[in-house]
Amino acid sequence: MNESFLSPLPRVVAHRGDSANYPENTLPAFLSGVKMGIDVIETDVHLTRDGEIVIWHDPTLERNTNGSGTLEIHTLRELKQLDAGYTFTKDGGKTFPFRGKGVQLCTLDEALEACPDERFNIDLKSQEEEIVETYIKVIRKHNAENRVCTASFHLNNLKKLRKLAPDLLTSVSTLEVAPLVFRTKLHCLPDHFDRKIIFQVPVQMYGVKIVTERFIREMHKRDAVIMVWTINDEKEMERLYSMGVDTIMTDDPALLIKTAERLGLR
Repeated sequence: MNESFLSPLPRVVAHRGDSANYPENTLPAFLSGVKMGIDVIETDVHLTRDGEIVIWHDPTLERNTNGSGTLEIHTLRELKQLDAGYTFTKDGGKTFPFRGKGVQLCTLDEALEACPDERFNIDLKSQEEEIVETYIKVIRKHNAENRVCTASFHLNNLKKLRKLAPDLLTSVSTLEVAPLVFRTKLHCLPDHFDRKIIFQVPVQMYGVKIVTERFIREMHKRDAVIMVWTINDEKEMERLYSMGVDTIMTDDPALLIKTAERLGLR
């Protein structure tokens, strides 16, 4: 398996780009993150009605645009007419600095072309498995196999991707994480994993603490990588790095870079 995404080990992942200062999941947010020297852009993709891979997080359009309805019922042409900077504000809605400035939803194709040397962590949001074949084609088109890691909450998407493109790196889904966390607590993990395991997890979920010193120690023994989301507090960043997590995802990459550098991790 091609694991160049992990070398050098990423420390700073910009969650939806530099989303503290630019509309999330847009080219301006991505380019700002690249300029400040992040390790990875984390982003999300959906399949449009006409079969294009477009970058967006929510299933709907209302939170971040002047549009409405679910993203996947729209064509790419329709989505391109929306204002992706419409609701962005840093002062609680007093001003909207990107409204009417031409910020559009972008395709994965455009993002990979605009950031040709950047690593991407890409979450397949669409439930329909048709997204997998189209996604693979875009990755292959840009020869980006060695700079992407693919995630999804939909395990069927990951299983299909692993079958069709075994050279592409994937993280483990929530359904795959749960039994591993449970087995860690019961002291009955296998001695090794059959493939590279990349965790992308919160500190805790549903009241269950996931990221503990034991979890980190046992998973590192088995050559797993632990990426934690989404951390925006400096003290929590420092605590997690000091515990031994490999990577942190954040909405404030400038703060995370400062923390990682202070701890000698970059």
